[in-house]
Amino acid sequence: MKIETVIFDWAGTAVDFGCFAPVNVFLTIFEDAGVPVTLEEARKPMGMLKIDHIRTMLEMPRIQEEWKRVHGQSFTEEDVQALYKEFELKLMESLAAFTNPIQYVKETVQQLREAGIRIGSTTGYTDSMMEVVTQHAAIKGYQPDFLVTPTQVGDKGRPYPYMIFKNMEALGSKSTKQVVKIGDTTSDIKEALNAGVWAVGVIIGSSEMGLSEEEFTSLSAEEQQFEIQKAKRIFEEIGAHYTIETMKELPALIETINNGLKLESVV
Repeated sequence: MKIETVIFDWAGTAVDFGCFAPVNVFLTIFEDAGVPVTLEEARKPMGMLKIDHIRTMLEMPRIQEEWKRVHGQSFTEEDVQALYKEFELKLMESLAAFTNPIQYVKETVQQLREAGIRIGSTTGYTDSMMEVVTQHAAIKGYQPDFLVTPTQVGDKGRPYPYMIFKNMEALGSKSTKQVVKIGDTTSDIKEALNAGVWAVGVIIGSSEMGLSEEEFTSLSAEEQQFEIQKAKRIFEEIGAHYTIETMKELPALIETINNGLKLESVV
């Protein structure tokens, strides 16, 4: 028994270092609605289906109270839909610019394929959003074997496990023990744990770290380690089986998991 399938998240994991495409738009739409939010508030639900992300933000006590103060009443489902419509419009305008593969992703995917591993993917983006992302990412050299969006599972995105199960079915995965899910948010980790597969958090370039590539490289070695350890703790506290700093470490990690599976089968 060994790992047969690796399922990647998209923004903040495979493309878009720091996961800035959606974050920038969340900040904009709430500011336009008269209720500015912080970067931390905008990032907290990252990885969820985007309309669920907006709903989760509106349910945060501080935002909820501020919305009531500014608008004279609690938010309604109409408000959620209006914000989401604005989000979708603004995101589609900028999405293509945030599709550069993150360092080591292309090389790692090639290495995994040479080892006979199939490459799946899940996302918090809808079908229409992913049409833009997949097209531009493919031109730049990144193209997984399969993609599942929340749209394809009845809008039951993360932390539901259904996108992972659909990948497993399409890619012919025989056991959850032979599947690794890698992502950059706590939603990714919850998705993996709920599916019963190996949950791996990637740190550098992640939404949890929340830094652009320029911001990260401008830090001293000590400052970089501080940010890395902070994100690592978040992943570990939510229950990730493993963390890696970059994709370069993934093949060796898979070998470690395979060795554990071999021992398990012997016992």
